[in-house]
Amino acid sequence: MIARLLKAYLPRSLYARAVLILLVPVITILLVVSVVFIQRLYENVTQQMTEGVAIELRLILDRINDARDAAGALESSFEIATPLGVDVKSANSDFAERRHWYDVSGRIVISTLQREIPGLLAVDLVSRDGAVRLSVETSKGPVILQMPRGRVSARNPHQFLVLIGLTAVLMTVIALIYLRNQMRPIRRLARAAEAFGKGRSVPYRPSGATEVRQAGAAFLSMRDRIERQIEQRTLMLSGVSHDLRTPLTRMKLGLSLLDENEDHKEILRDVGEMEKMLEAFLDFARGEAREEPVSVEPGRVARAAVDRACRGELPVEFEDGPEGPSIMLRENAFGRALDNLIGNAVRYGGSAKVSFEYDGEFAYFNVDDPGPGIPVELRSEAQKPFTRLDTARNQDSGSGVGLGLSIAADIARSHGGNLVLEESPTLGGLRARVSIPL
Repeated sequence: MIARLLKAYLPRSLYARAVLILLVPVITILLVVSVVFIQRLYENVTQQMTEGVAIELRLILDRINDARDAAGALESSFEIATPLGVDVKSANSDFAERRHWYDVSGRIVISTLQREIPGLLAVDLVSRDGAVRLSVETSKGPVILQMPRGRVSARNPHQFLVLIGLTAVLMTVIALIYLRNQMRPIRRLARAAEAFGKGRSVPYRPSGATEVRQAGAAFLSMRDRIERQIEQRTLMLSGVSHDLRTPLTRMKLGLSLLDENEDHKEILRDVGEMEKMLEAFLDFARGEAREEPVSVEPGRVARAAVDRACRGELPVEFEDGPEGPSIMLRENAFGRALDNLIGNAVRYGGSAKVSFEYDGEFAYFNVDDPGPGIPVELRSEAQKPFTRLDTARNQDSGSGVGLGLSIAADIARSHGGNLVLEESPTLGGLRARVSIPL
């Protein structure tokens, strides 16, 4: 329970957590040192100094009490009080005990004097700046004793606190600057990894501490390996496309020269299906082809996909969304993803509705259809390559090879986003929802 509460309030970024790790011990040490210092200086030292002064005051009071009369008592006390820096005079006015609320050492001074000096009536620490005044009852009547405040409490005790505080602040600022420099290589690595996850390759050079350099070198090696694999796959598919299209073209040409009959039509239909399967397979494999992302408006991309569908005489409706920021897209690849989603929606639902929206972090492209939908437990399976859910969608309304959703999901992931299948809140069928980070 406590761990969950702490996790909810702890900062998320590495820099903020590092600052917290740095500041908590420093502040704790400062508080402990300050408390110990204040207890030692304001209590123990002040008590010792006050007890020493109390001995001198008792000596003065004994001289007053031993005198024959009041006038002689004051004269006799001057012989001791003057060298000790204590002023003595008879009490001729009201005298009240006073102390500032923030005067910590004053509390110790008063309590020590009350314990050490018999007949003490009151202690005034306010009326005379920098002085301690005592009203004491003697055998010759009440007298007032006054001495410098510096004799009963330490002078300038705040200097130590100010010195240690300024030193701690200075060292903390230096540490934060150094820590920020150490965080900069990690942030560059994070930005490069995030950009690569969205399909962009930004310049990056490992720097910083040894561990960060090792992580950066591993990232560069991984990025180069992935880019080589994508390039090799693209080259391989180009060769496959050429090798397969050539015999298919010869077969179509040969069939066109034959007399038309039922078998002839069946073979032509099979050749057409093979071409469609080849195109779908190549689209899936080209999903991560190296196309440079550009900044585009989501509304324009969605509208272009709807226009292409309308030119193909597909029943597609477009719902314009709110204005928002542009997003980085590989426009041709993302357009192919929307085309597949729209084609699936029309094939299995009879019509489609395209819309887009924002939530502050992502742009969402929605493709809704009024069809039978896909059961919740089969929606993840539907996004796998070459998967055809015979029990989920109407297969008679069109043909497919099970790559439409896979292509769309693959392209969405290459942009750092995701494809989610859910129930359509407007048409009641299936909603294919593509999220792209802003």
